[in-house]
Amino acid sequence: MAVSLRKARTIIRKTLEKGREMELKPLSVVVLDAGGHVIAFEREDAAAPGRFAIAHGKAYGAVMLGMAGTAQMQRAEAQAYFMAAVNGVYGGQVVPVPGGVLLRDKKGAVIGAVGVTGDTSDNDAAAALAGIEIAGLIGEI
Repeated sequence: MAVSLRKARTIIRKTLEKGREMELKPLSVVVLDAGGHVIAFEREDAAAPGRFAIAHGKAYGAVMLGMAGTAQMQRAEAQAYFMAAVNGVYGGQVVPVPGGVLLRDKKGAVIGAVGVTGDTSDNDAAAALAGIEIAGLIGEI
């Protein structure tokens, strides 16, 4: 199963709606497929222009490592050299913090990732999870 453009747009729309409901700072949301390619991205008005790279880095690390942002952060704290090496391999594109959410299908297979940035990492992850659930997919934070 692949993440369709329609599902990606639903995830983004519902993530942004959840962010407004939670009164978060302006968010930026990216959805990647299982190969780490961008399906869709949106940045809310007043979000910093550099947020694409952060959202992408959160999602990219999740999908390329098969490890959600929370697990990546724990790994970075326990083995900083490992995440430094990973970032070297991936050209510095990995941002190992919450807000990089793995997308799984109902059988548990990784089908992509969502990256959200703009507020605290934990709030970013919570908004992403809400959008993913409404889209009928399973998110791993």
